[in-house]
Amino acid sequence: MISEARALEILKENITNKNLRKHHYGVAAAMAGLAEYLQGDPKKWEIVGLLHDADYEETKEDPERHTMVIAEQLEEEGVSGEIIRAIKSHNYEYTGVKPESTMEWALVSCDDLVGLIVAVALVHPTKLAGVSVESVIKKFDSNSFASGANREKIRMCEEQLDIPLEEFVKVVLESMKGRSELLGL
Repeated sequence: MISEARALEILKENITNKNLRKHHYGVAAAMAGLAEYLQGDPKKWEIVGLLHDADYEETKEDPERHTMVIAEQLEEEGVSGEIIRAIKSHNYEYTGVKPESTMEWALVSCDDLVGLIVAVALVHPTKLAGVSVESVIKKFDSNSFASGANREKIRMCEEQLDIPLEEFVKVVLESMKGRSELLGL
């Protein structure tokens, strides 16, 4: 399996924007926490979170190529097909790689939730430390707040992972709070 150190190198080689990197760190934290909750492999899931959007700066204007560019790079690195497939599956609308595994559905569901939680933290006076599950759910129900966060994808946690929304938010939020310094929140 690819090391966390190498995954971070790949991320930094591909993503120059520090805020975009922080999104990756947030998703990596969420994925590690979800792996523990769902009895997955925290290191593998964290790598998936770190690299899930690693080609975004190159492909943001071409969503059909998003995840395919980083997948090709990871194949050249000898990264496992399981990790590559998970990364491709989170852009399934364009790649045609439908999420199947628990790890893949966790990525689909937590990616937008991490963005929503960051948005809630940015408007809170004490940043992430003061964010509660209740405050995230309140903003979740307000479609005009962080409108780019796809609520349908987040809600897939209920159907695909059998985790109630509030519990899913709790796991992701607590995982992110554990890395608040790295996230700058």
